[in-house]
Amino acid sequence: MEKNPDPNYISVEHLCVGMYVHLDLRWVEHNFSLNSFKIKNAGQIAEIKALGLKKIRIDPARGTTPRQEPSFDAADLLQIEPDADVDPDPPHPINQDRVAFLNHQRAALDHCERQFAKAASSLRSINANLDSHPQEARAEASKLVQDIVKTILHDKDIVIHLMSDKADGEEMYFHALNVSILSMMLAKEIGLPAHSIEQLGIGCLFHDVGKTKIPDRVLKVSMPTRAEVNLLQQHCAYGAAIGLRLGLSREAMNVIMQHHECVDGSGYPHMLIGDEISALARIAAIVNVYDHHCNHANPANSLTPYEALSHMYANERGWFDAKYLNVFIHCMGVYPPGTLVRLTDETLGLVIASNFGKPLRPRILIFDPSVPKDEATILDLQKETDLSVKQSLRPRDVSRDVQDYLSPRTHMTYFFNGAPEPKKS
Repeated sequence: MEKNPDPNYISVEHLCVGMYVHLDLRWVEHNFSLNSFKIKNAGQIAEIKALGLKKIRIDPARGTTPRQEPSFDAADLLQIEPDADVDPDPPHPINQDRVAFLNHQRAALDHCERQFAKAASSLRSINANLDSHPQEARAEASKLVQDIVKTILHDKDIVIHLMSDKADGEEMYFHALNVSILSMMLAKEIGLPAHSIEQLGIGCLFHDVGKTKIPDRVLKVSMPTRAEVNLLQQHCAYGAAIGLRLGLSREAMNVIMQHHECVDGSGYPHMLIGDEISALARIAAIVNVYDHHCNHANPANSLTPYEALSHMYANERGWFDAKYLNVFIHCMGVYPPGTLVRLTDETLGLVIASNFGKPLRPRILIFDPSVPKDEATILDLQKETDLSVKQSLRPRDVSRDVQDYLSPRTHMTYFFNGAPEPKKS
């Protein structure tokens, strides 16, 4: 029978610079950034050979082709009987540092998910007690914020994680939690004292509480009339009245009253200018707008996190304190969690965490159909310095199988983790 060698497999001896290779190994069994990549230099060829593989899968469409025909029949290699007298590829040692990193990332995300669920549950309880037990609501809000502030101030390095899609009709609660958490982390980076960060957090938890006094039909209308806009803008005053009943501090009250004010005087309710707006409200205003852009009432109008920051900087920065906006972008990263990205080697991924203070080096969940979804590779671009983000994408820009694998969120919710990185073995 005529032999038909598989042209996608070649001997390691025929590797050359420019070939696009696929390593049929787990990510923890080698030291390359990804399982698939284009060979850049002779050093990488030597490193591949050191893995002990007899054959290498290549993609001629994405790289150069072999200079000569393989010296073996790759199809036969794939069909060798178990009892054939051929030495198998040697076992590959596990990179324990990579195992520890992946385990750490998944444990950190699981911890964040649990803490986020706990915080969301507390916020539901707080809102349920607003009218009947206002002092209990205030005490529970203080406890929630104090616990978060302790973690934020205790840990030098904070990682912002993307949470699972959980809004499911509770957008107001998740919006309040998002604004509170991101505002407190921004305040820490700005250098505000613990007391101010705490009051900012409490003010943000209650910043939209006045909307509970506005009919749902008005809150959900897509094109409000002038009268409906005027009513919507009353939520600041309604919220202040609730804040007084709760006994909130002046700092927290300023956040409730002023989070829609703009430094150029175009905001509401009092068209304050510049420093007439409290520092805490200027922080809250930035995060509030960012979250509304990412989580629009009509999901079809939502921006990706990358688009939201870009839009704010390009078109709305006159509304905000310039220093605070720049710090926010620096903290969230140029590609914030929730952004679909294409890397410089054309790999697709989803940003799942930002490294505080490293705006171009996030942590990315990698699309690789050869790896089960629940074992997907996570790259930290702080460590994988040979790769970087090439561009931001929208979900519609990628295929259905990529969407199913990476699960881009329809609602962006965030929490944080301050645990240290695992120690190297």
